Amino acid sequence: MTPLTVGSEALRNLLLGKIRDVPDHPKPGVLFKDITPLLADPEAFTALTDALAGLAEERGATKVVGLEARGFILAAPVAVRAGIGFVPVRKAGKLPGATLSQAYELEYGGAEIEIHAEDLDPGDRVLVIDDVLATGGTAEAALRLIRRAGAQVAGVAVLMELGFLPGRTRLEAELGGAPLDVLITV
Repeated sequence: MTPLTVGSEALRNLLLGKIRDVPDHPKPGVLFKDITPLLADPEAFTALTDALAGLAEERGATKVVGLEARGFILAAPVAVRAGIGFVPVRKAGKLPGATLSQAYELEYGGAEIEIHAEDLDPGDRVLVIDDVLATGGTAEAALRLIRRAGAQVAGVAVLMELGFLPGRTRLEAELGGAPLDVLITV
């Protein structure tokens, strides 16, 4: 059997084969990429978790950050598999206690995300994990939060990049040389 490693055609095909296209969701003209069939398939979800945990180890990550909401689903098992901490990045107002917040612009307006101020330490190397890289606004804001907390960015890893949108370009400057790992580009 061909190994299911990052960059392998076998991993790409397994994952892509479990992502369902949903036309006209959430509005007419949009083709939504639904990852719930992938999550429901133990072989595919395990392969995805193993691949992302391998990236966390390669990058020397001490913590992973999951972006709300599907990034939580991917990042939490990666943290467990890699034996490192998991830190959620939430929409503003969802976390109790002291937080750091970061506003950012989206194609349809503004948004704000937060992280608990005490969850990242200056010595941490943080890998940001999300399901989709689209316009890059949320990931860019998360990188700023990580640095403001005094931690280092180990990289960004996403299941799927929407190559027809400018997310990669938007992230380049904020990555500061840290890698962007994409398992599937559509």
